[in-house]
Amino acid sequence: MKKHVSRSRVAGRCRAPPSKSYTHRAILAAGYAEDATVEDPLVSADTRGTMRAVSAFGGKVDRSRLDIGTLRVEGFGGRPDVPVDVINCENSGTTTRLVTAAGALADGLTVLTGDDSLRSRPHGPLLDAIEDLGGRAESTRRNGQAPLVVGDALPGGTVSMPGDVSSQFITALLMAGAVTEEGIAIDLETELKSAPYVEITLEVLQAFGVDAEHTDSGFRVPGGQQYSPEDGSYSVPGDFSSISYLAAAGAVAADEGGEGVLVEGAHPSAQGDTAIVEILDRMGAEIDWDEDAGELRSAGGDLSGIEVDVADTPDLLPTIAAVGAVADGDTRIVNCEHVRLKETDRVTAMAEELGKLGAEVTEEQDTLTVHGGESDLVGAEVDGRGDHRIAMALAVAGLVAEGTTTISDAEHVDVSFPDFWTVFDDLGATVTNA
Repeated sequence: MKKHVSRSRVAGRCRAPPSKSYTHRAILAAGYAEDATVEDPLVSADTRGTMRAVSAFGGKVDRSRLDIGTLRVEGFGGRPDVPVDVINCENSGTTTRLVTAAGALADGLTVLTGDDSLRSRPHGPLLDAIEDLGGRAESTRRNGQAPLVVGDALPGGTVSMPGDVSSQFITALLMAGAVTEEGIAIDLETELKSAPYVEITLEVLQAFGVDAEHTDSGFRVPGGQQYSPEDGSYSVPGDFSSISYLAAAGAVAADEGGEGVLVEGAHPSAQGDTAIVEILDRMGAEIDWDEDAGELRSAGGDLSGIEVDVADTPDLLPTIAAVGAVADGDTRIVNCEHVRLKETDRVTAMAEELGKLGAEVTEEQDTLTVHGGESDLVGAEVDGRGDHRIAMALAVAGLVAEGTTTISDAEHVDVSFPDFWTVFDDLGATVTNA
């Protein structure tokens, strides 16, 4: 599907979708429990994959009350059944990694696969860790990529692994480790990238009554625990990755002298992507965040390029790059090599697609520099690369490009922000179907 975005001004009140990261963890945590309710979950292509996995492990996911924002989960009580079929995670890397460790707990074997993009993404360090902990874990092609085979009743123990490939490996082991016999201690061999995502995991584990902790060398979760949220329910906070596109839209295209874009549901949490508030403020946007009310207002200003380190906030790279194409001077995004391992290589994707719109961009292995002062954006046909974050970031750039920007693969926003195009349109963006 293609969407046309024409140069336009935006203003108004909107609401952030629930957090995808929290929803994945909450659904799986509910699966590890006996019975739990997840309130205000994000229902998207990715999180539906985690729901299917919980069902495959013997749980039951009742979606009949989603009209009032409630997902009821009858869990598998800490010990997953052996699935009767292959688990297809489609394009969800988070599902794959979290479920890989869960599948390793079963007495038999679990097979996981996904689409072409997912089958190109690395899982080797997680597979090695499961093997070192006494489970079975292998790639059918012996390249660390899906299809994956895991199982043999992972007992737990202590493992050493790198922290600079994916924080989801640590999350997967912490969530599974709580129900093993021995628990799991993780010693990190390298600096942890995307560290706030592990903090999200610790926050969700605590809410489900599971103890886990930092250690001098990494993390540890004792075994023999039970997942049980207080009052049987867990509420998902708003998603700051998604908020970033709305706040960026206000920063680059708000009505002059108007109220800008006000985003509801922007409550503080462990999400690293709350950094978008500080980043846009540093770039010169008019930012006002009422944390108690959960309201974030973003309006235009004299935007200037800055340097941003995305080691802990990889999902913000597309948003920052889009805003950088509008700002004066250079926006330099550093420590971004791991952003190449997402649904697509997002560093190259943003460099090439912004280039089609007339942006001057310099791409290096670990750095992306957008030369906003040398850029003059003009509408063109750009490729969303089958990646929700690329499509939404290009929509932000399309608000200020002269003429009309046509974005392919626009339907992939369903992965994290299913109502994105409707919300964008409601804010005043000129959006039409191809």
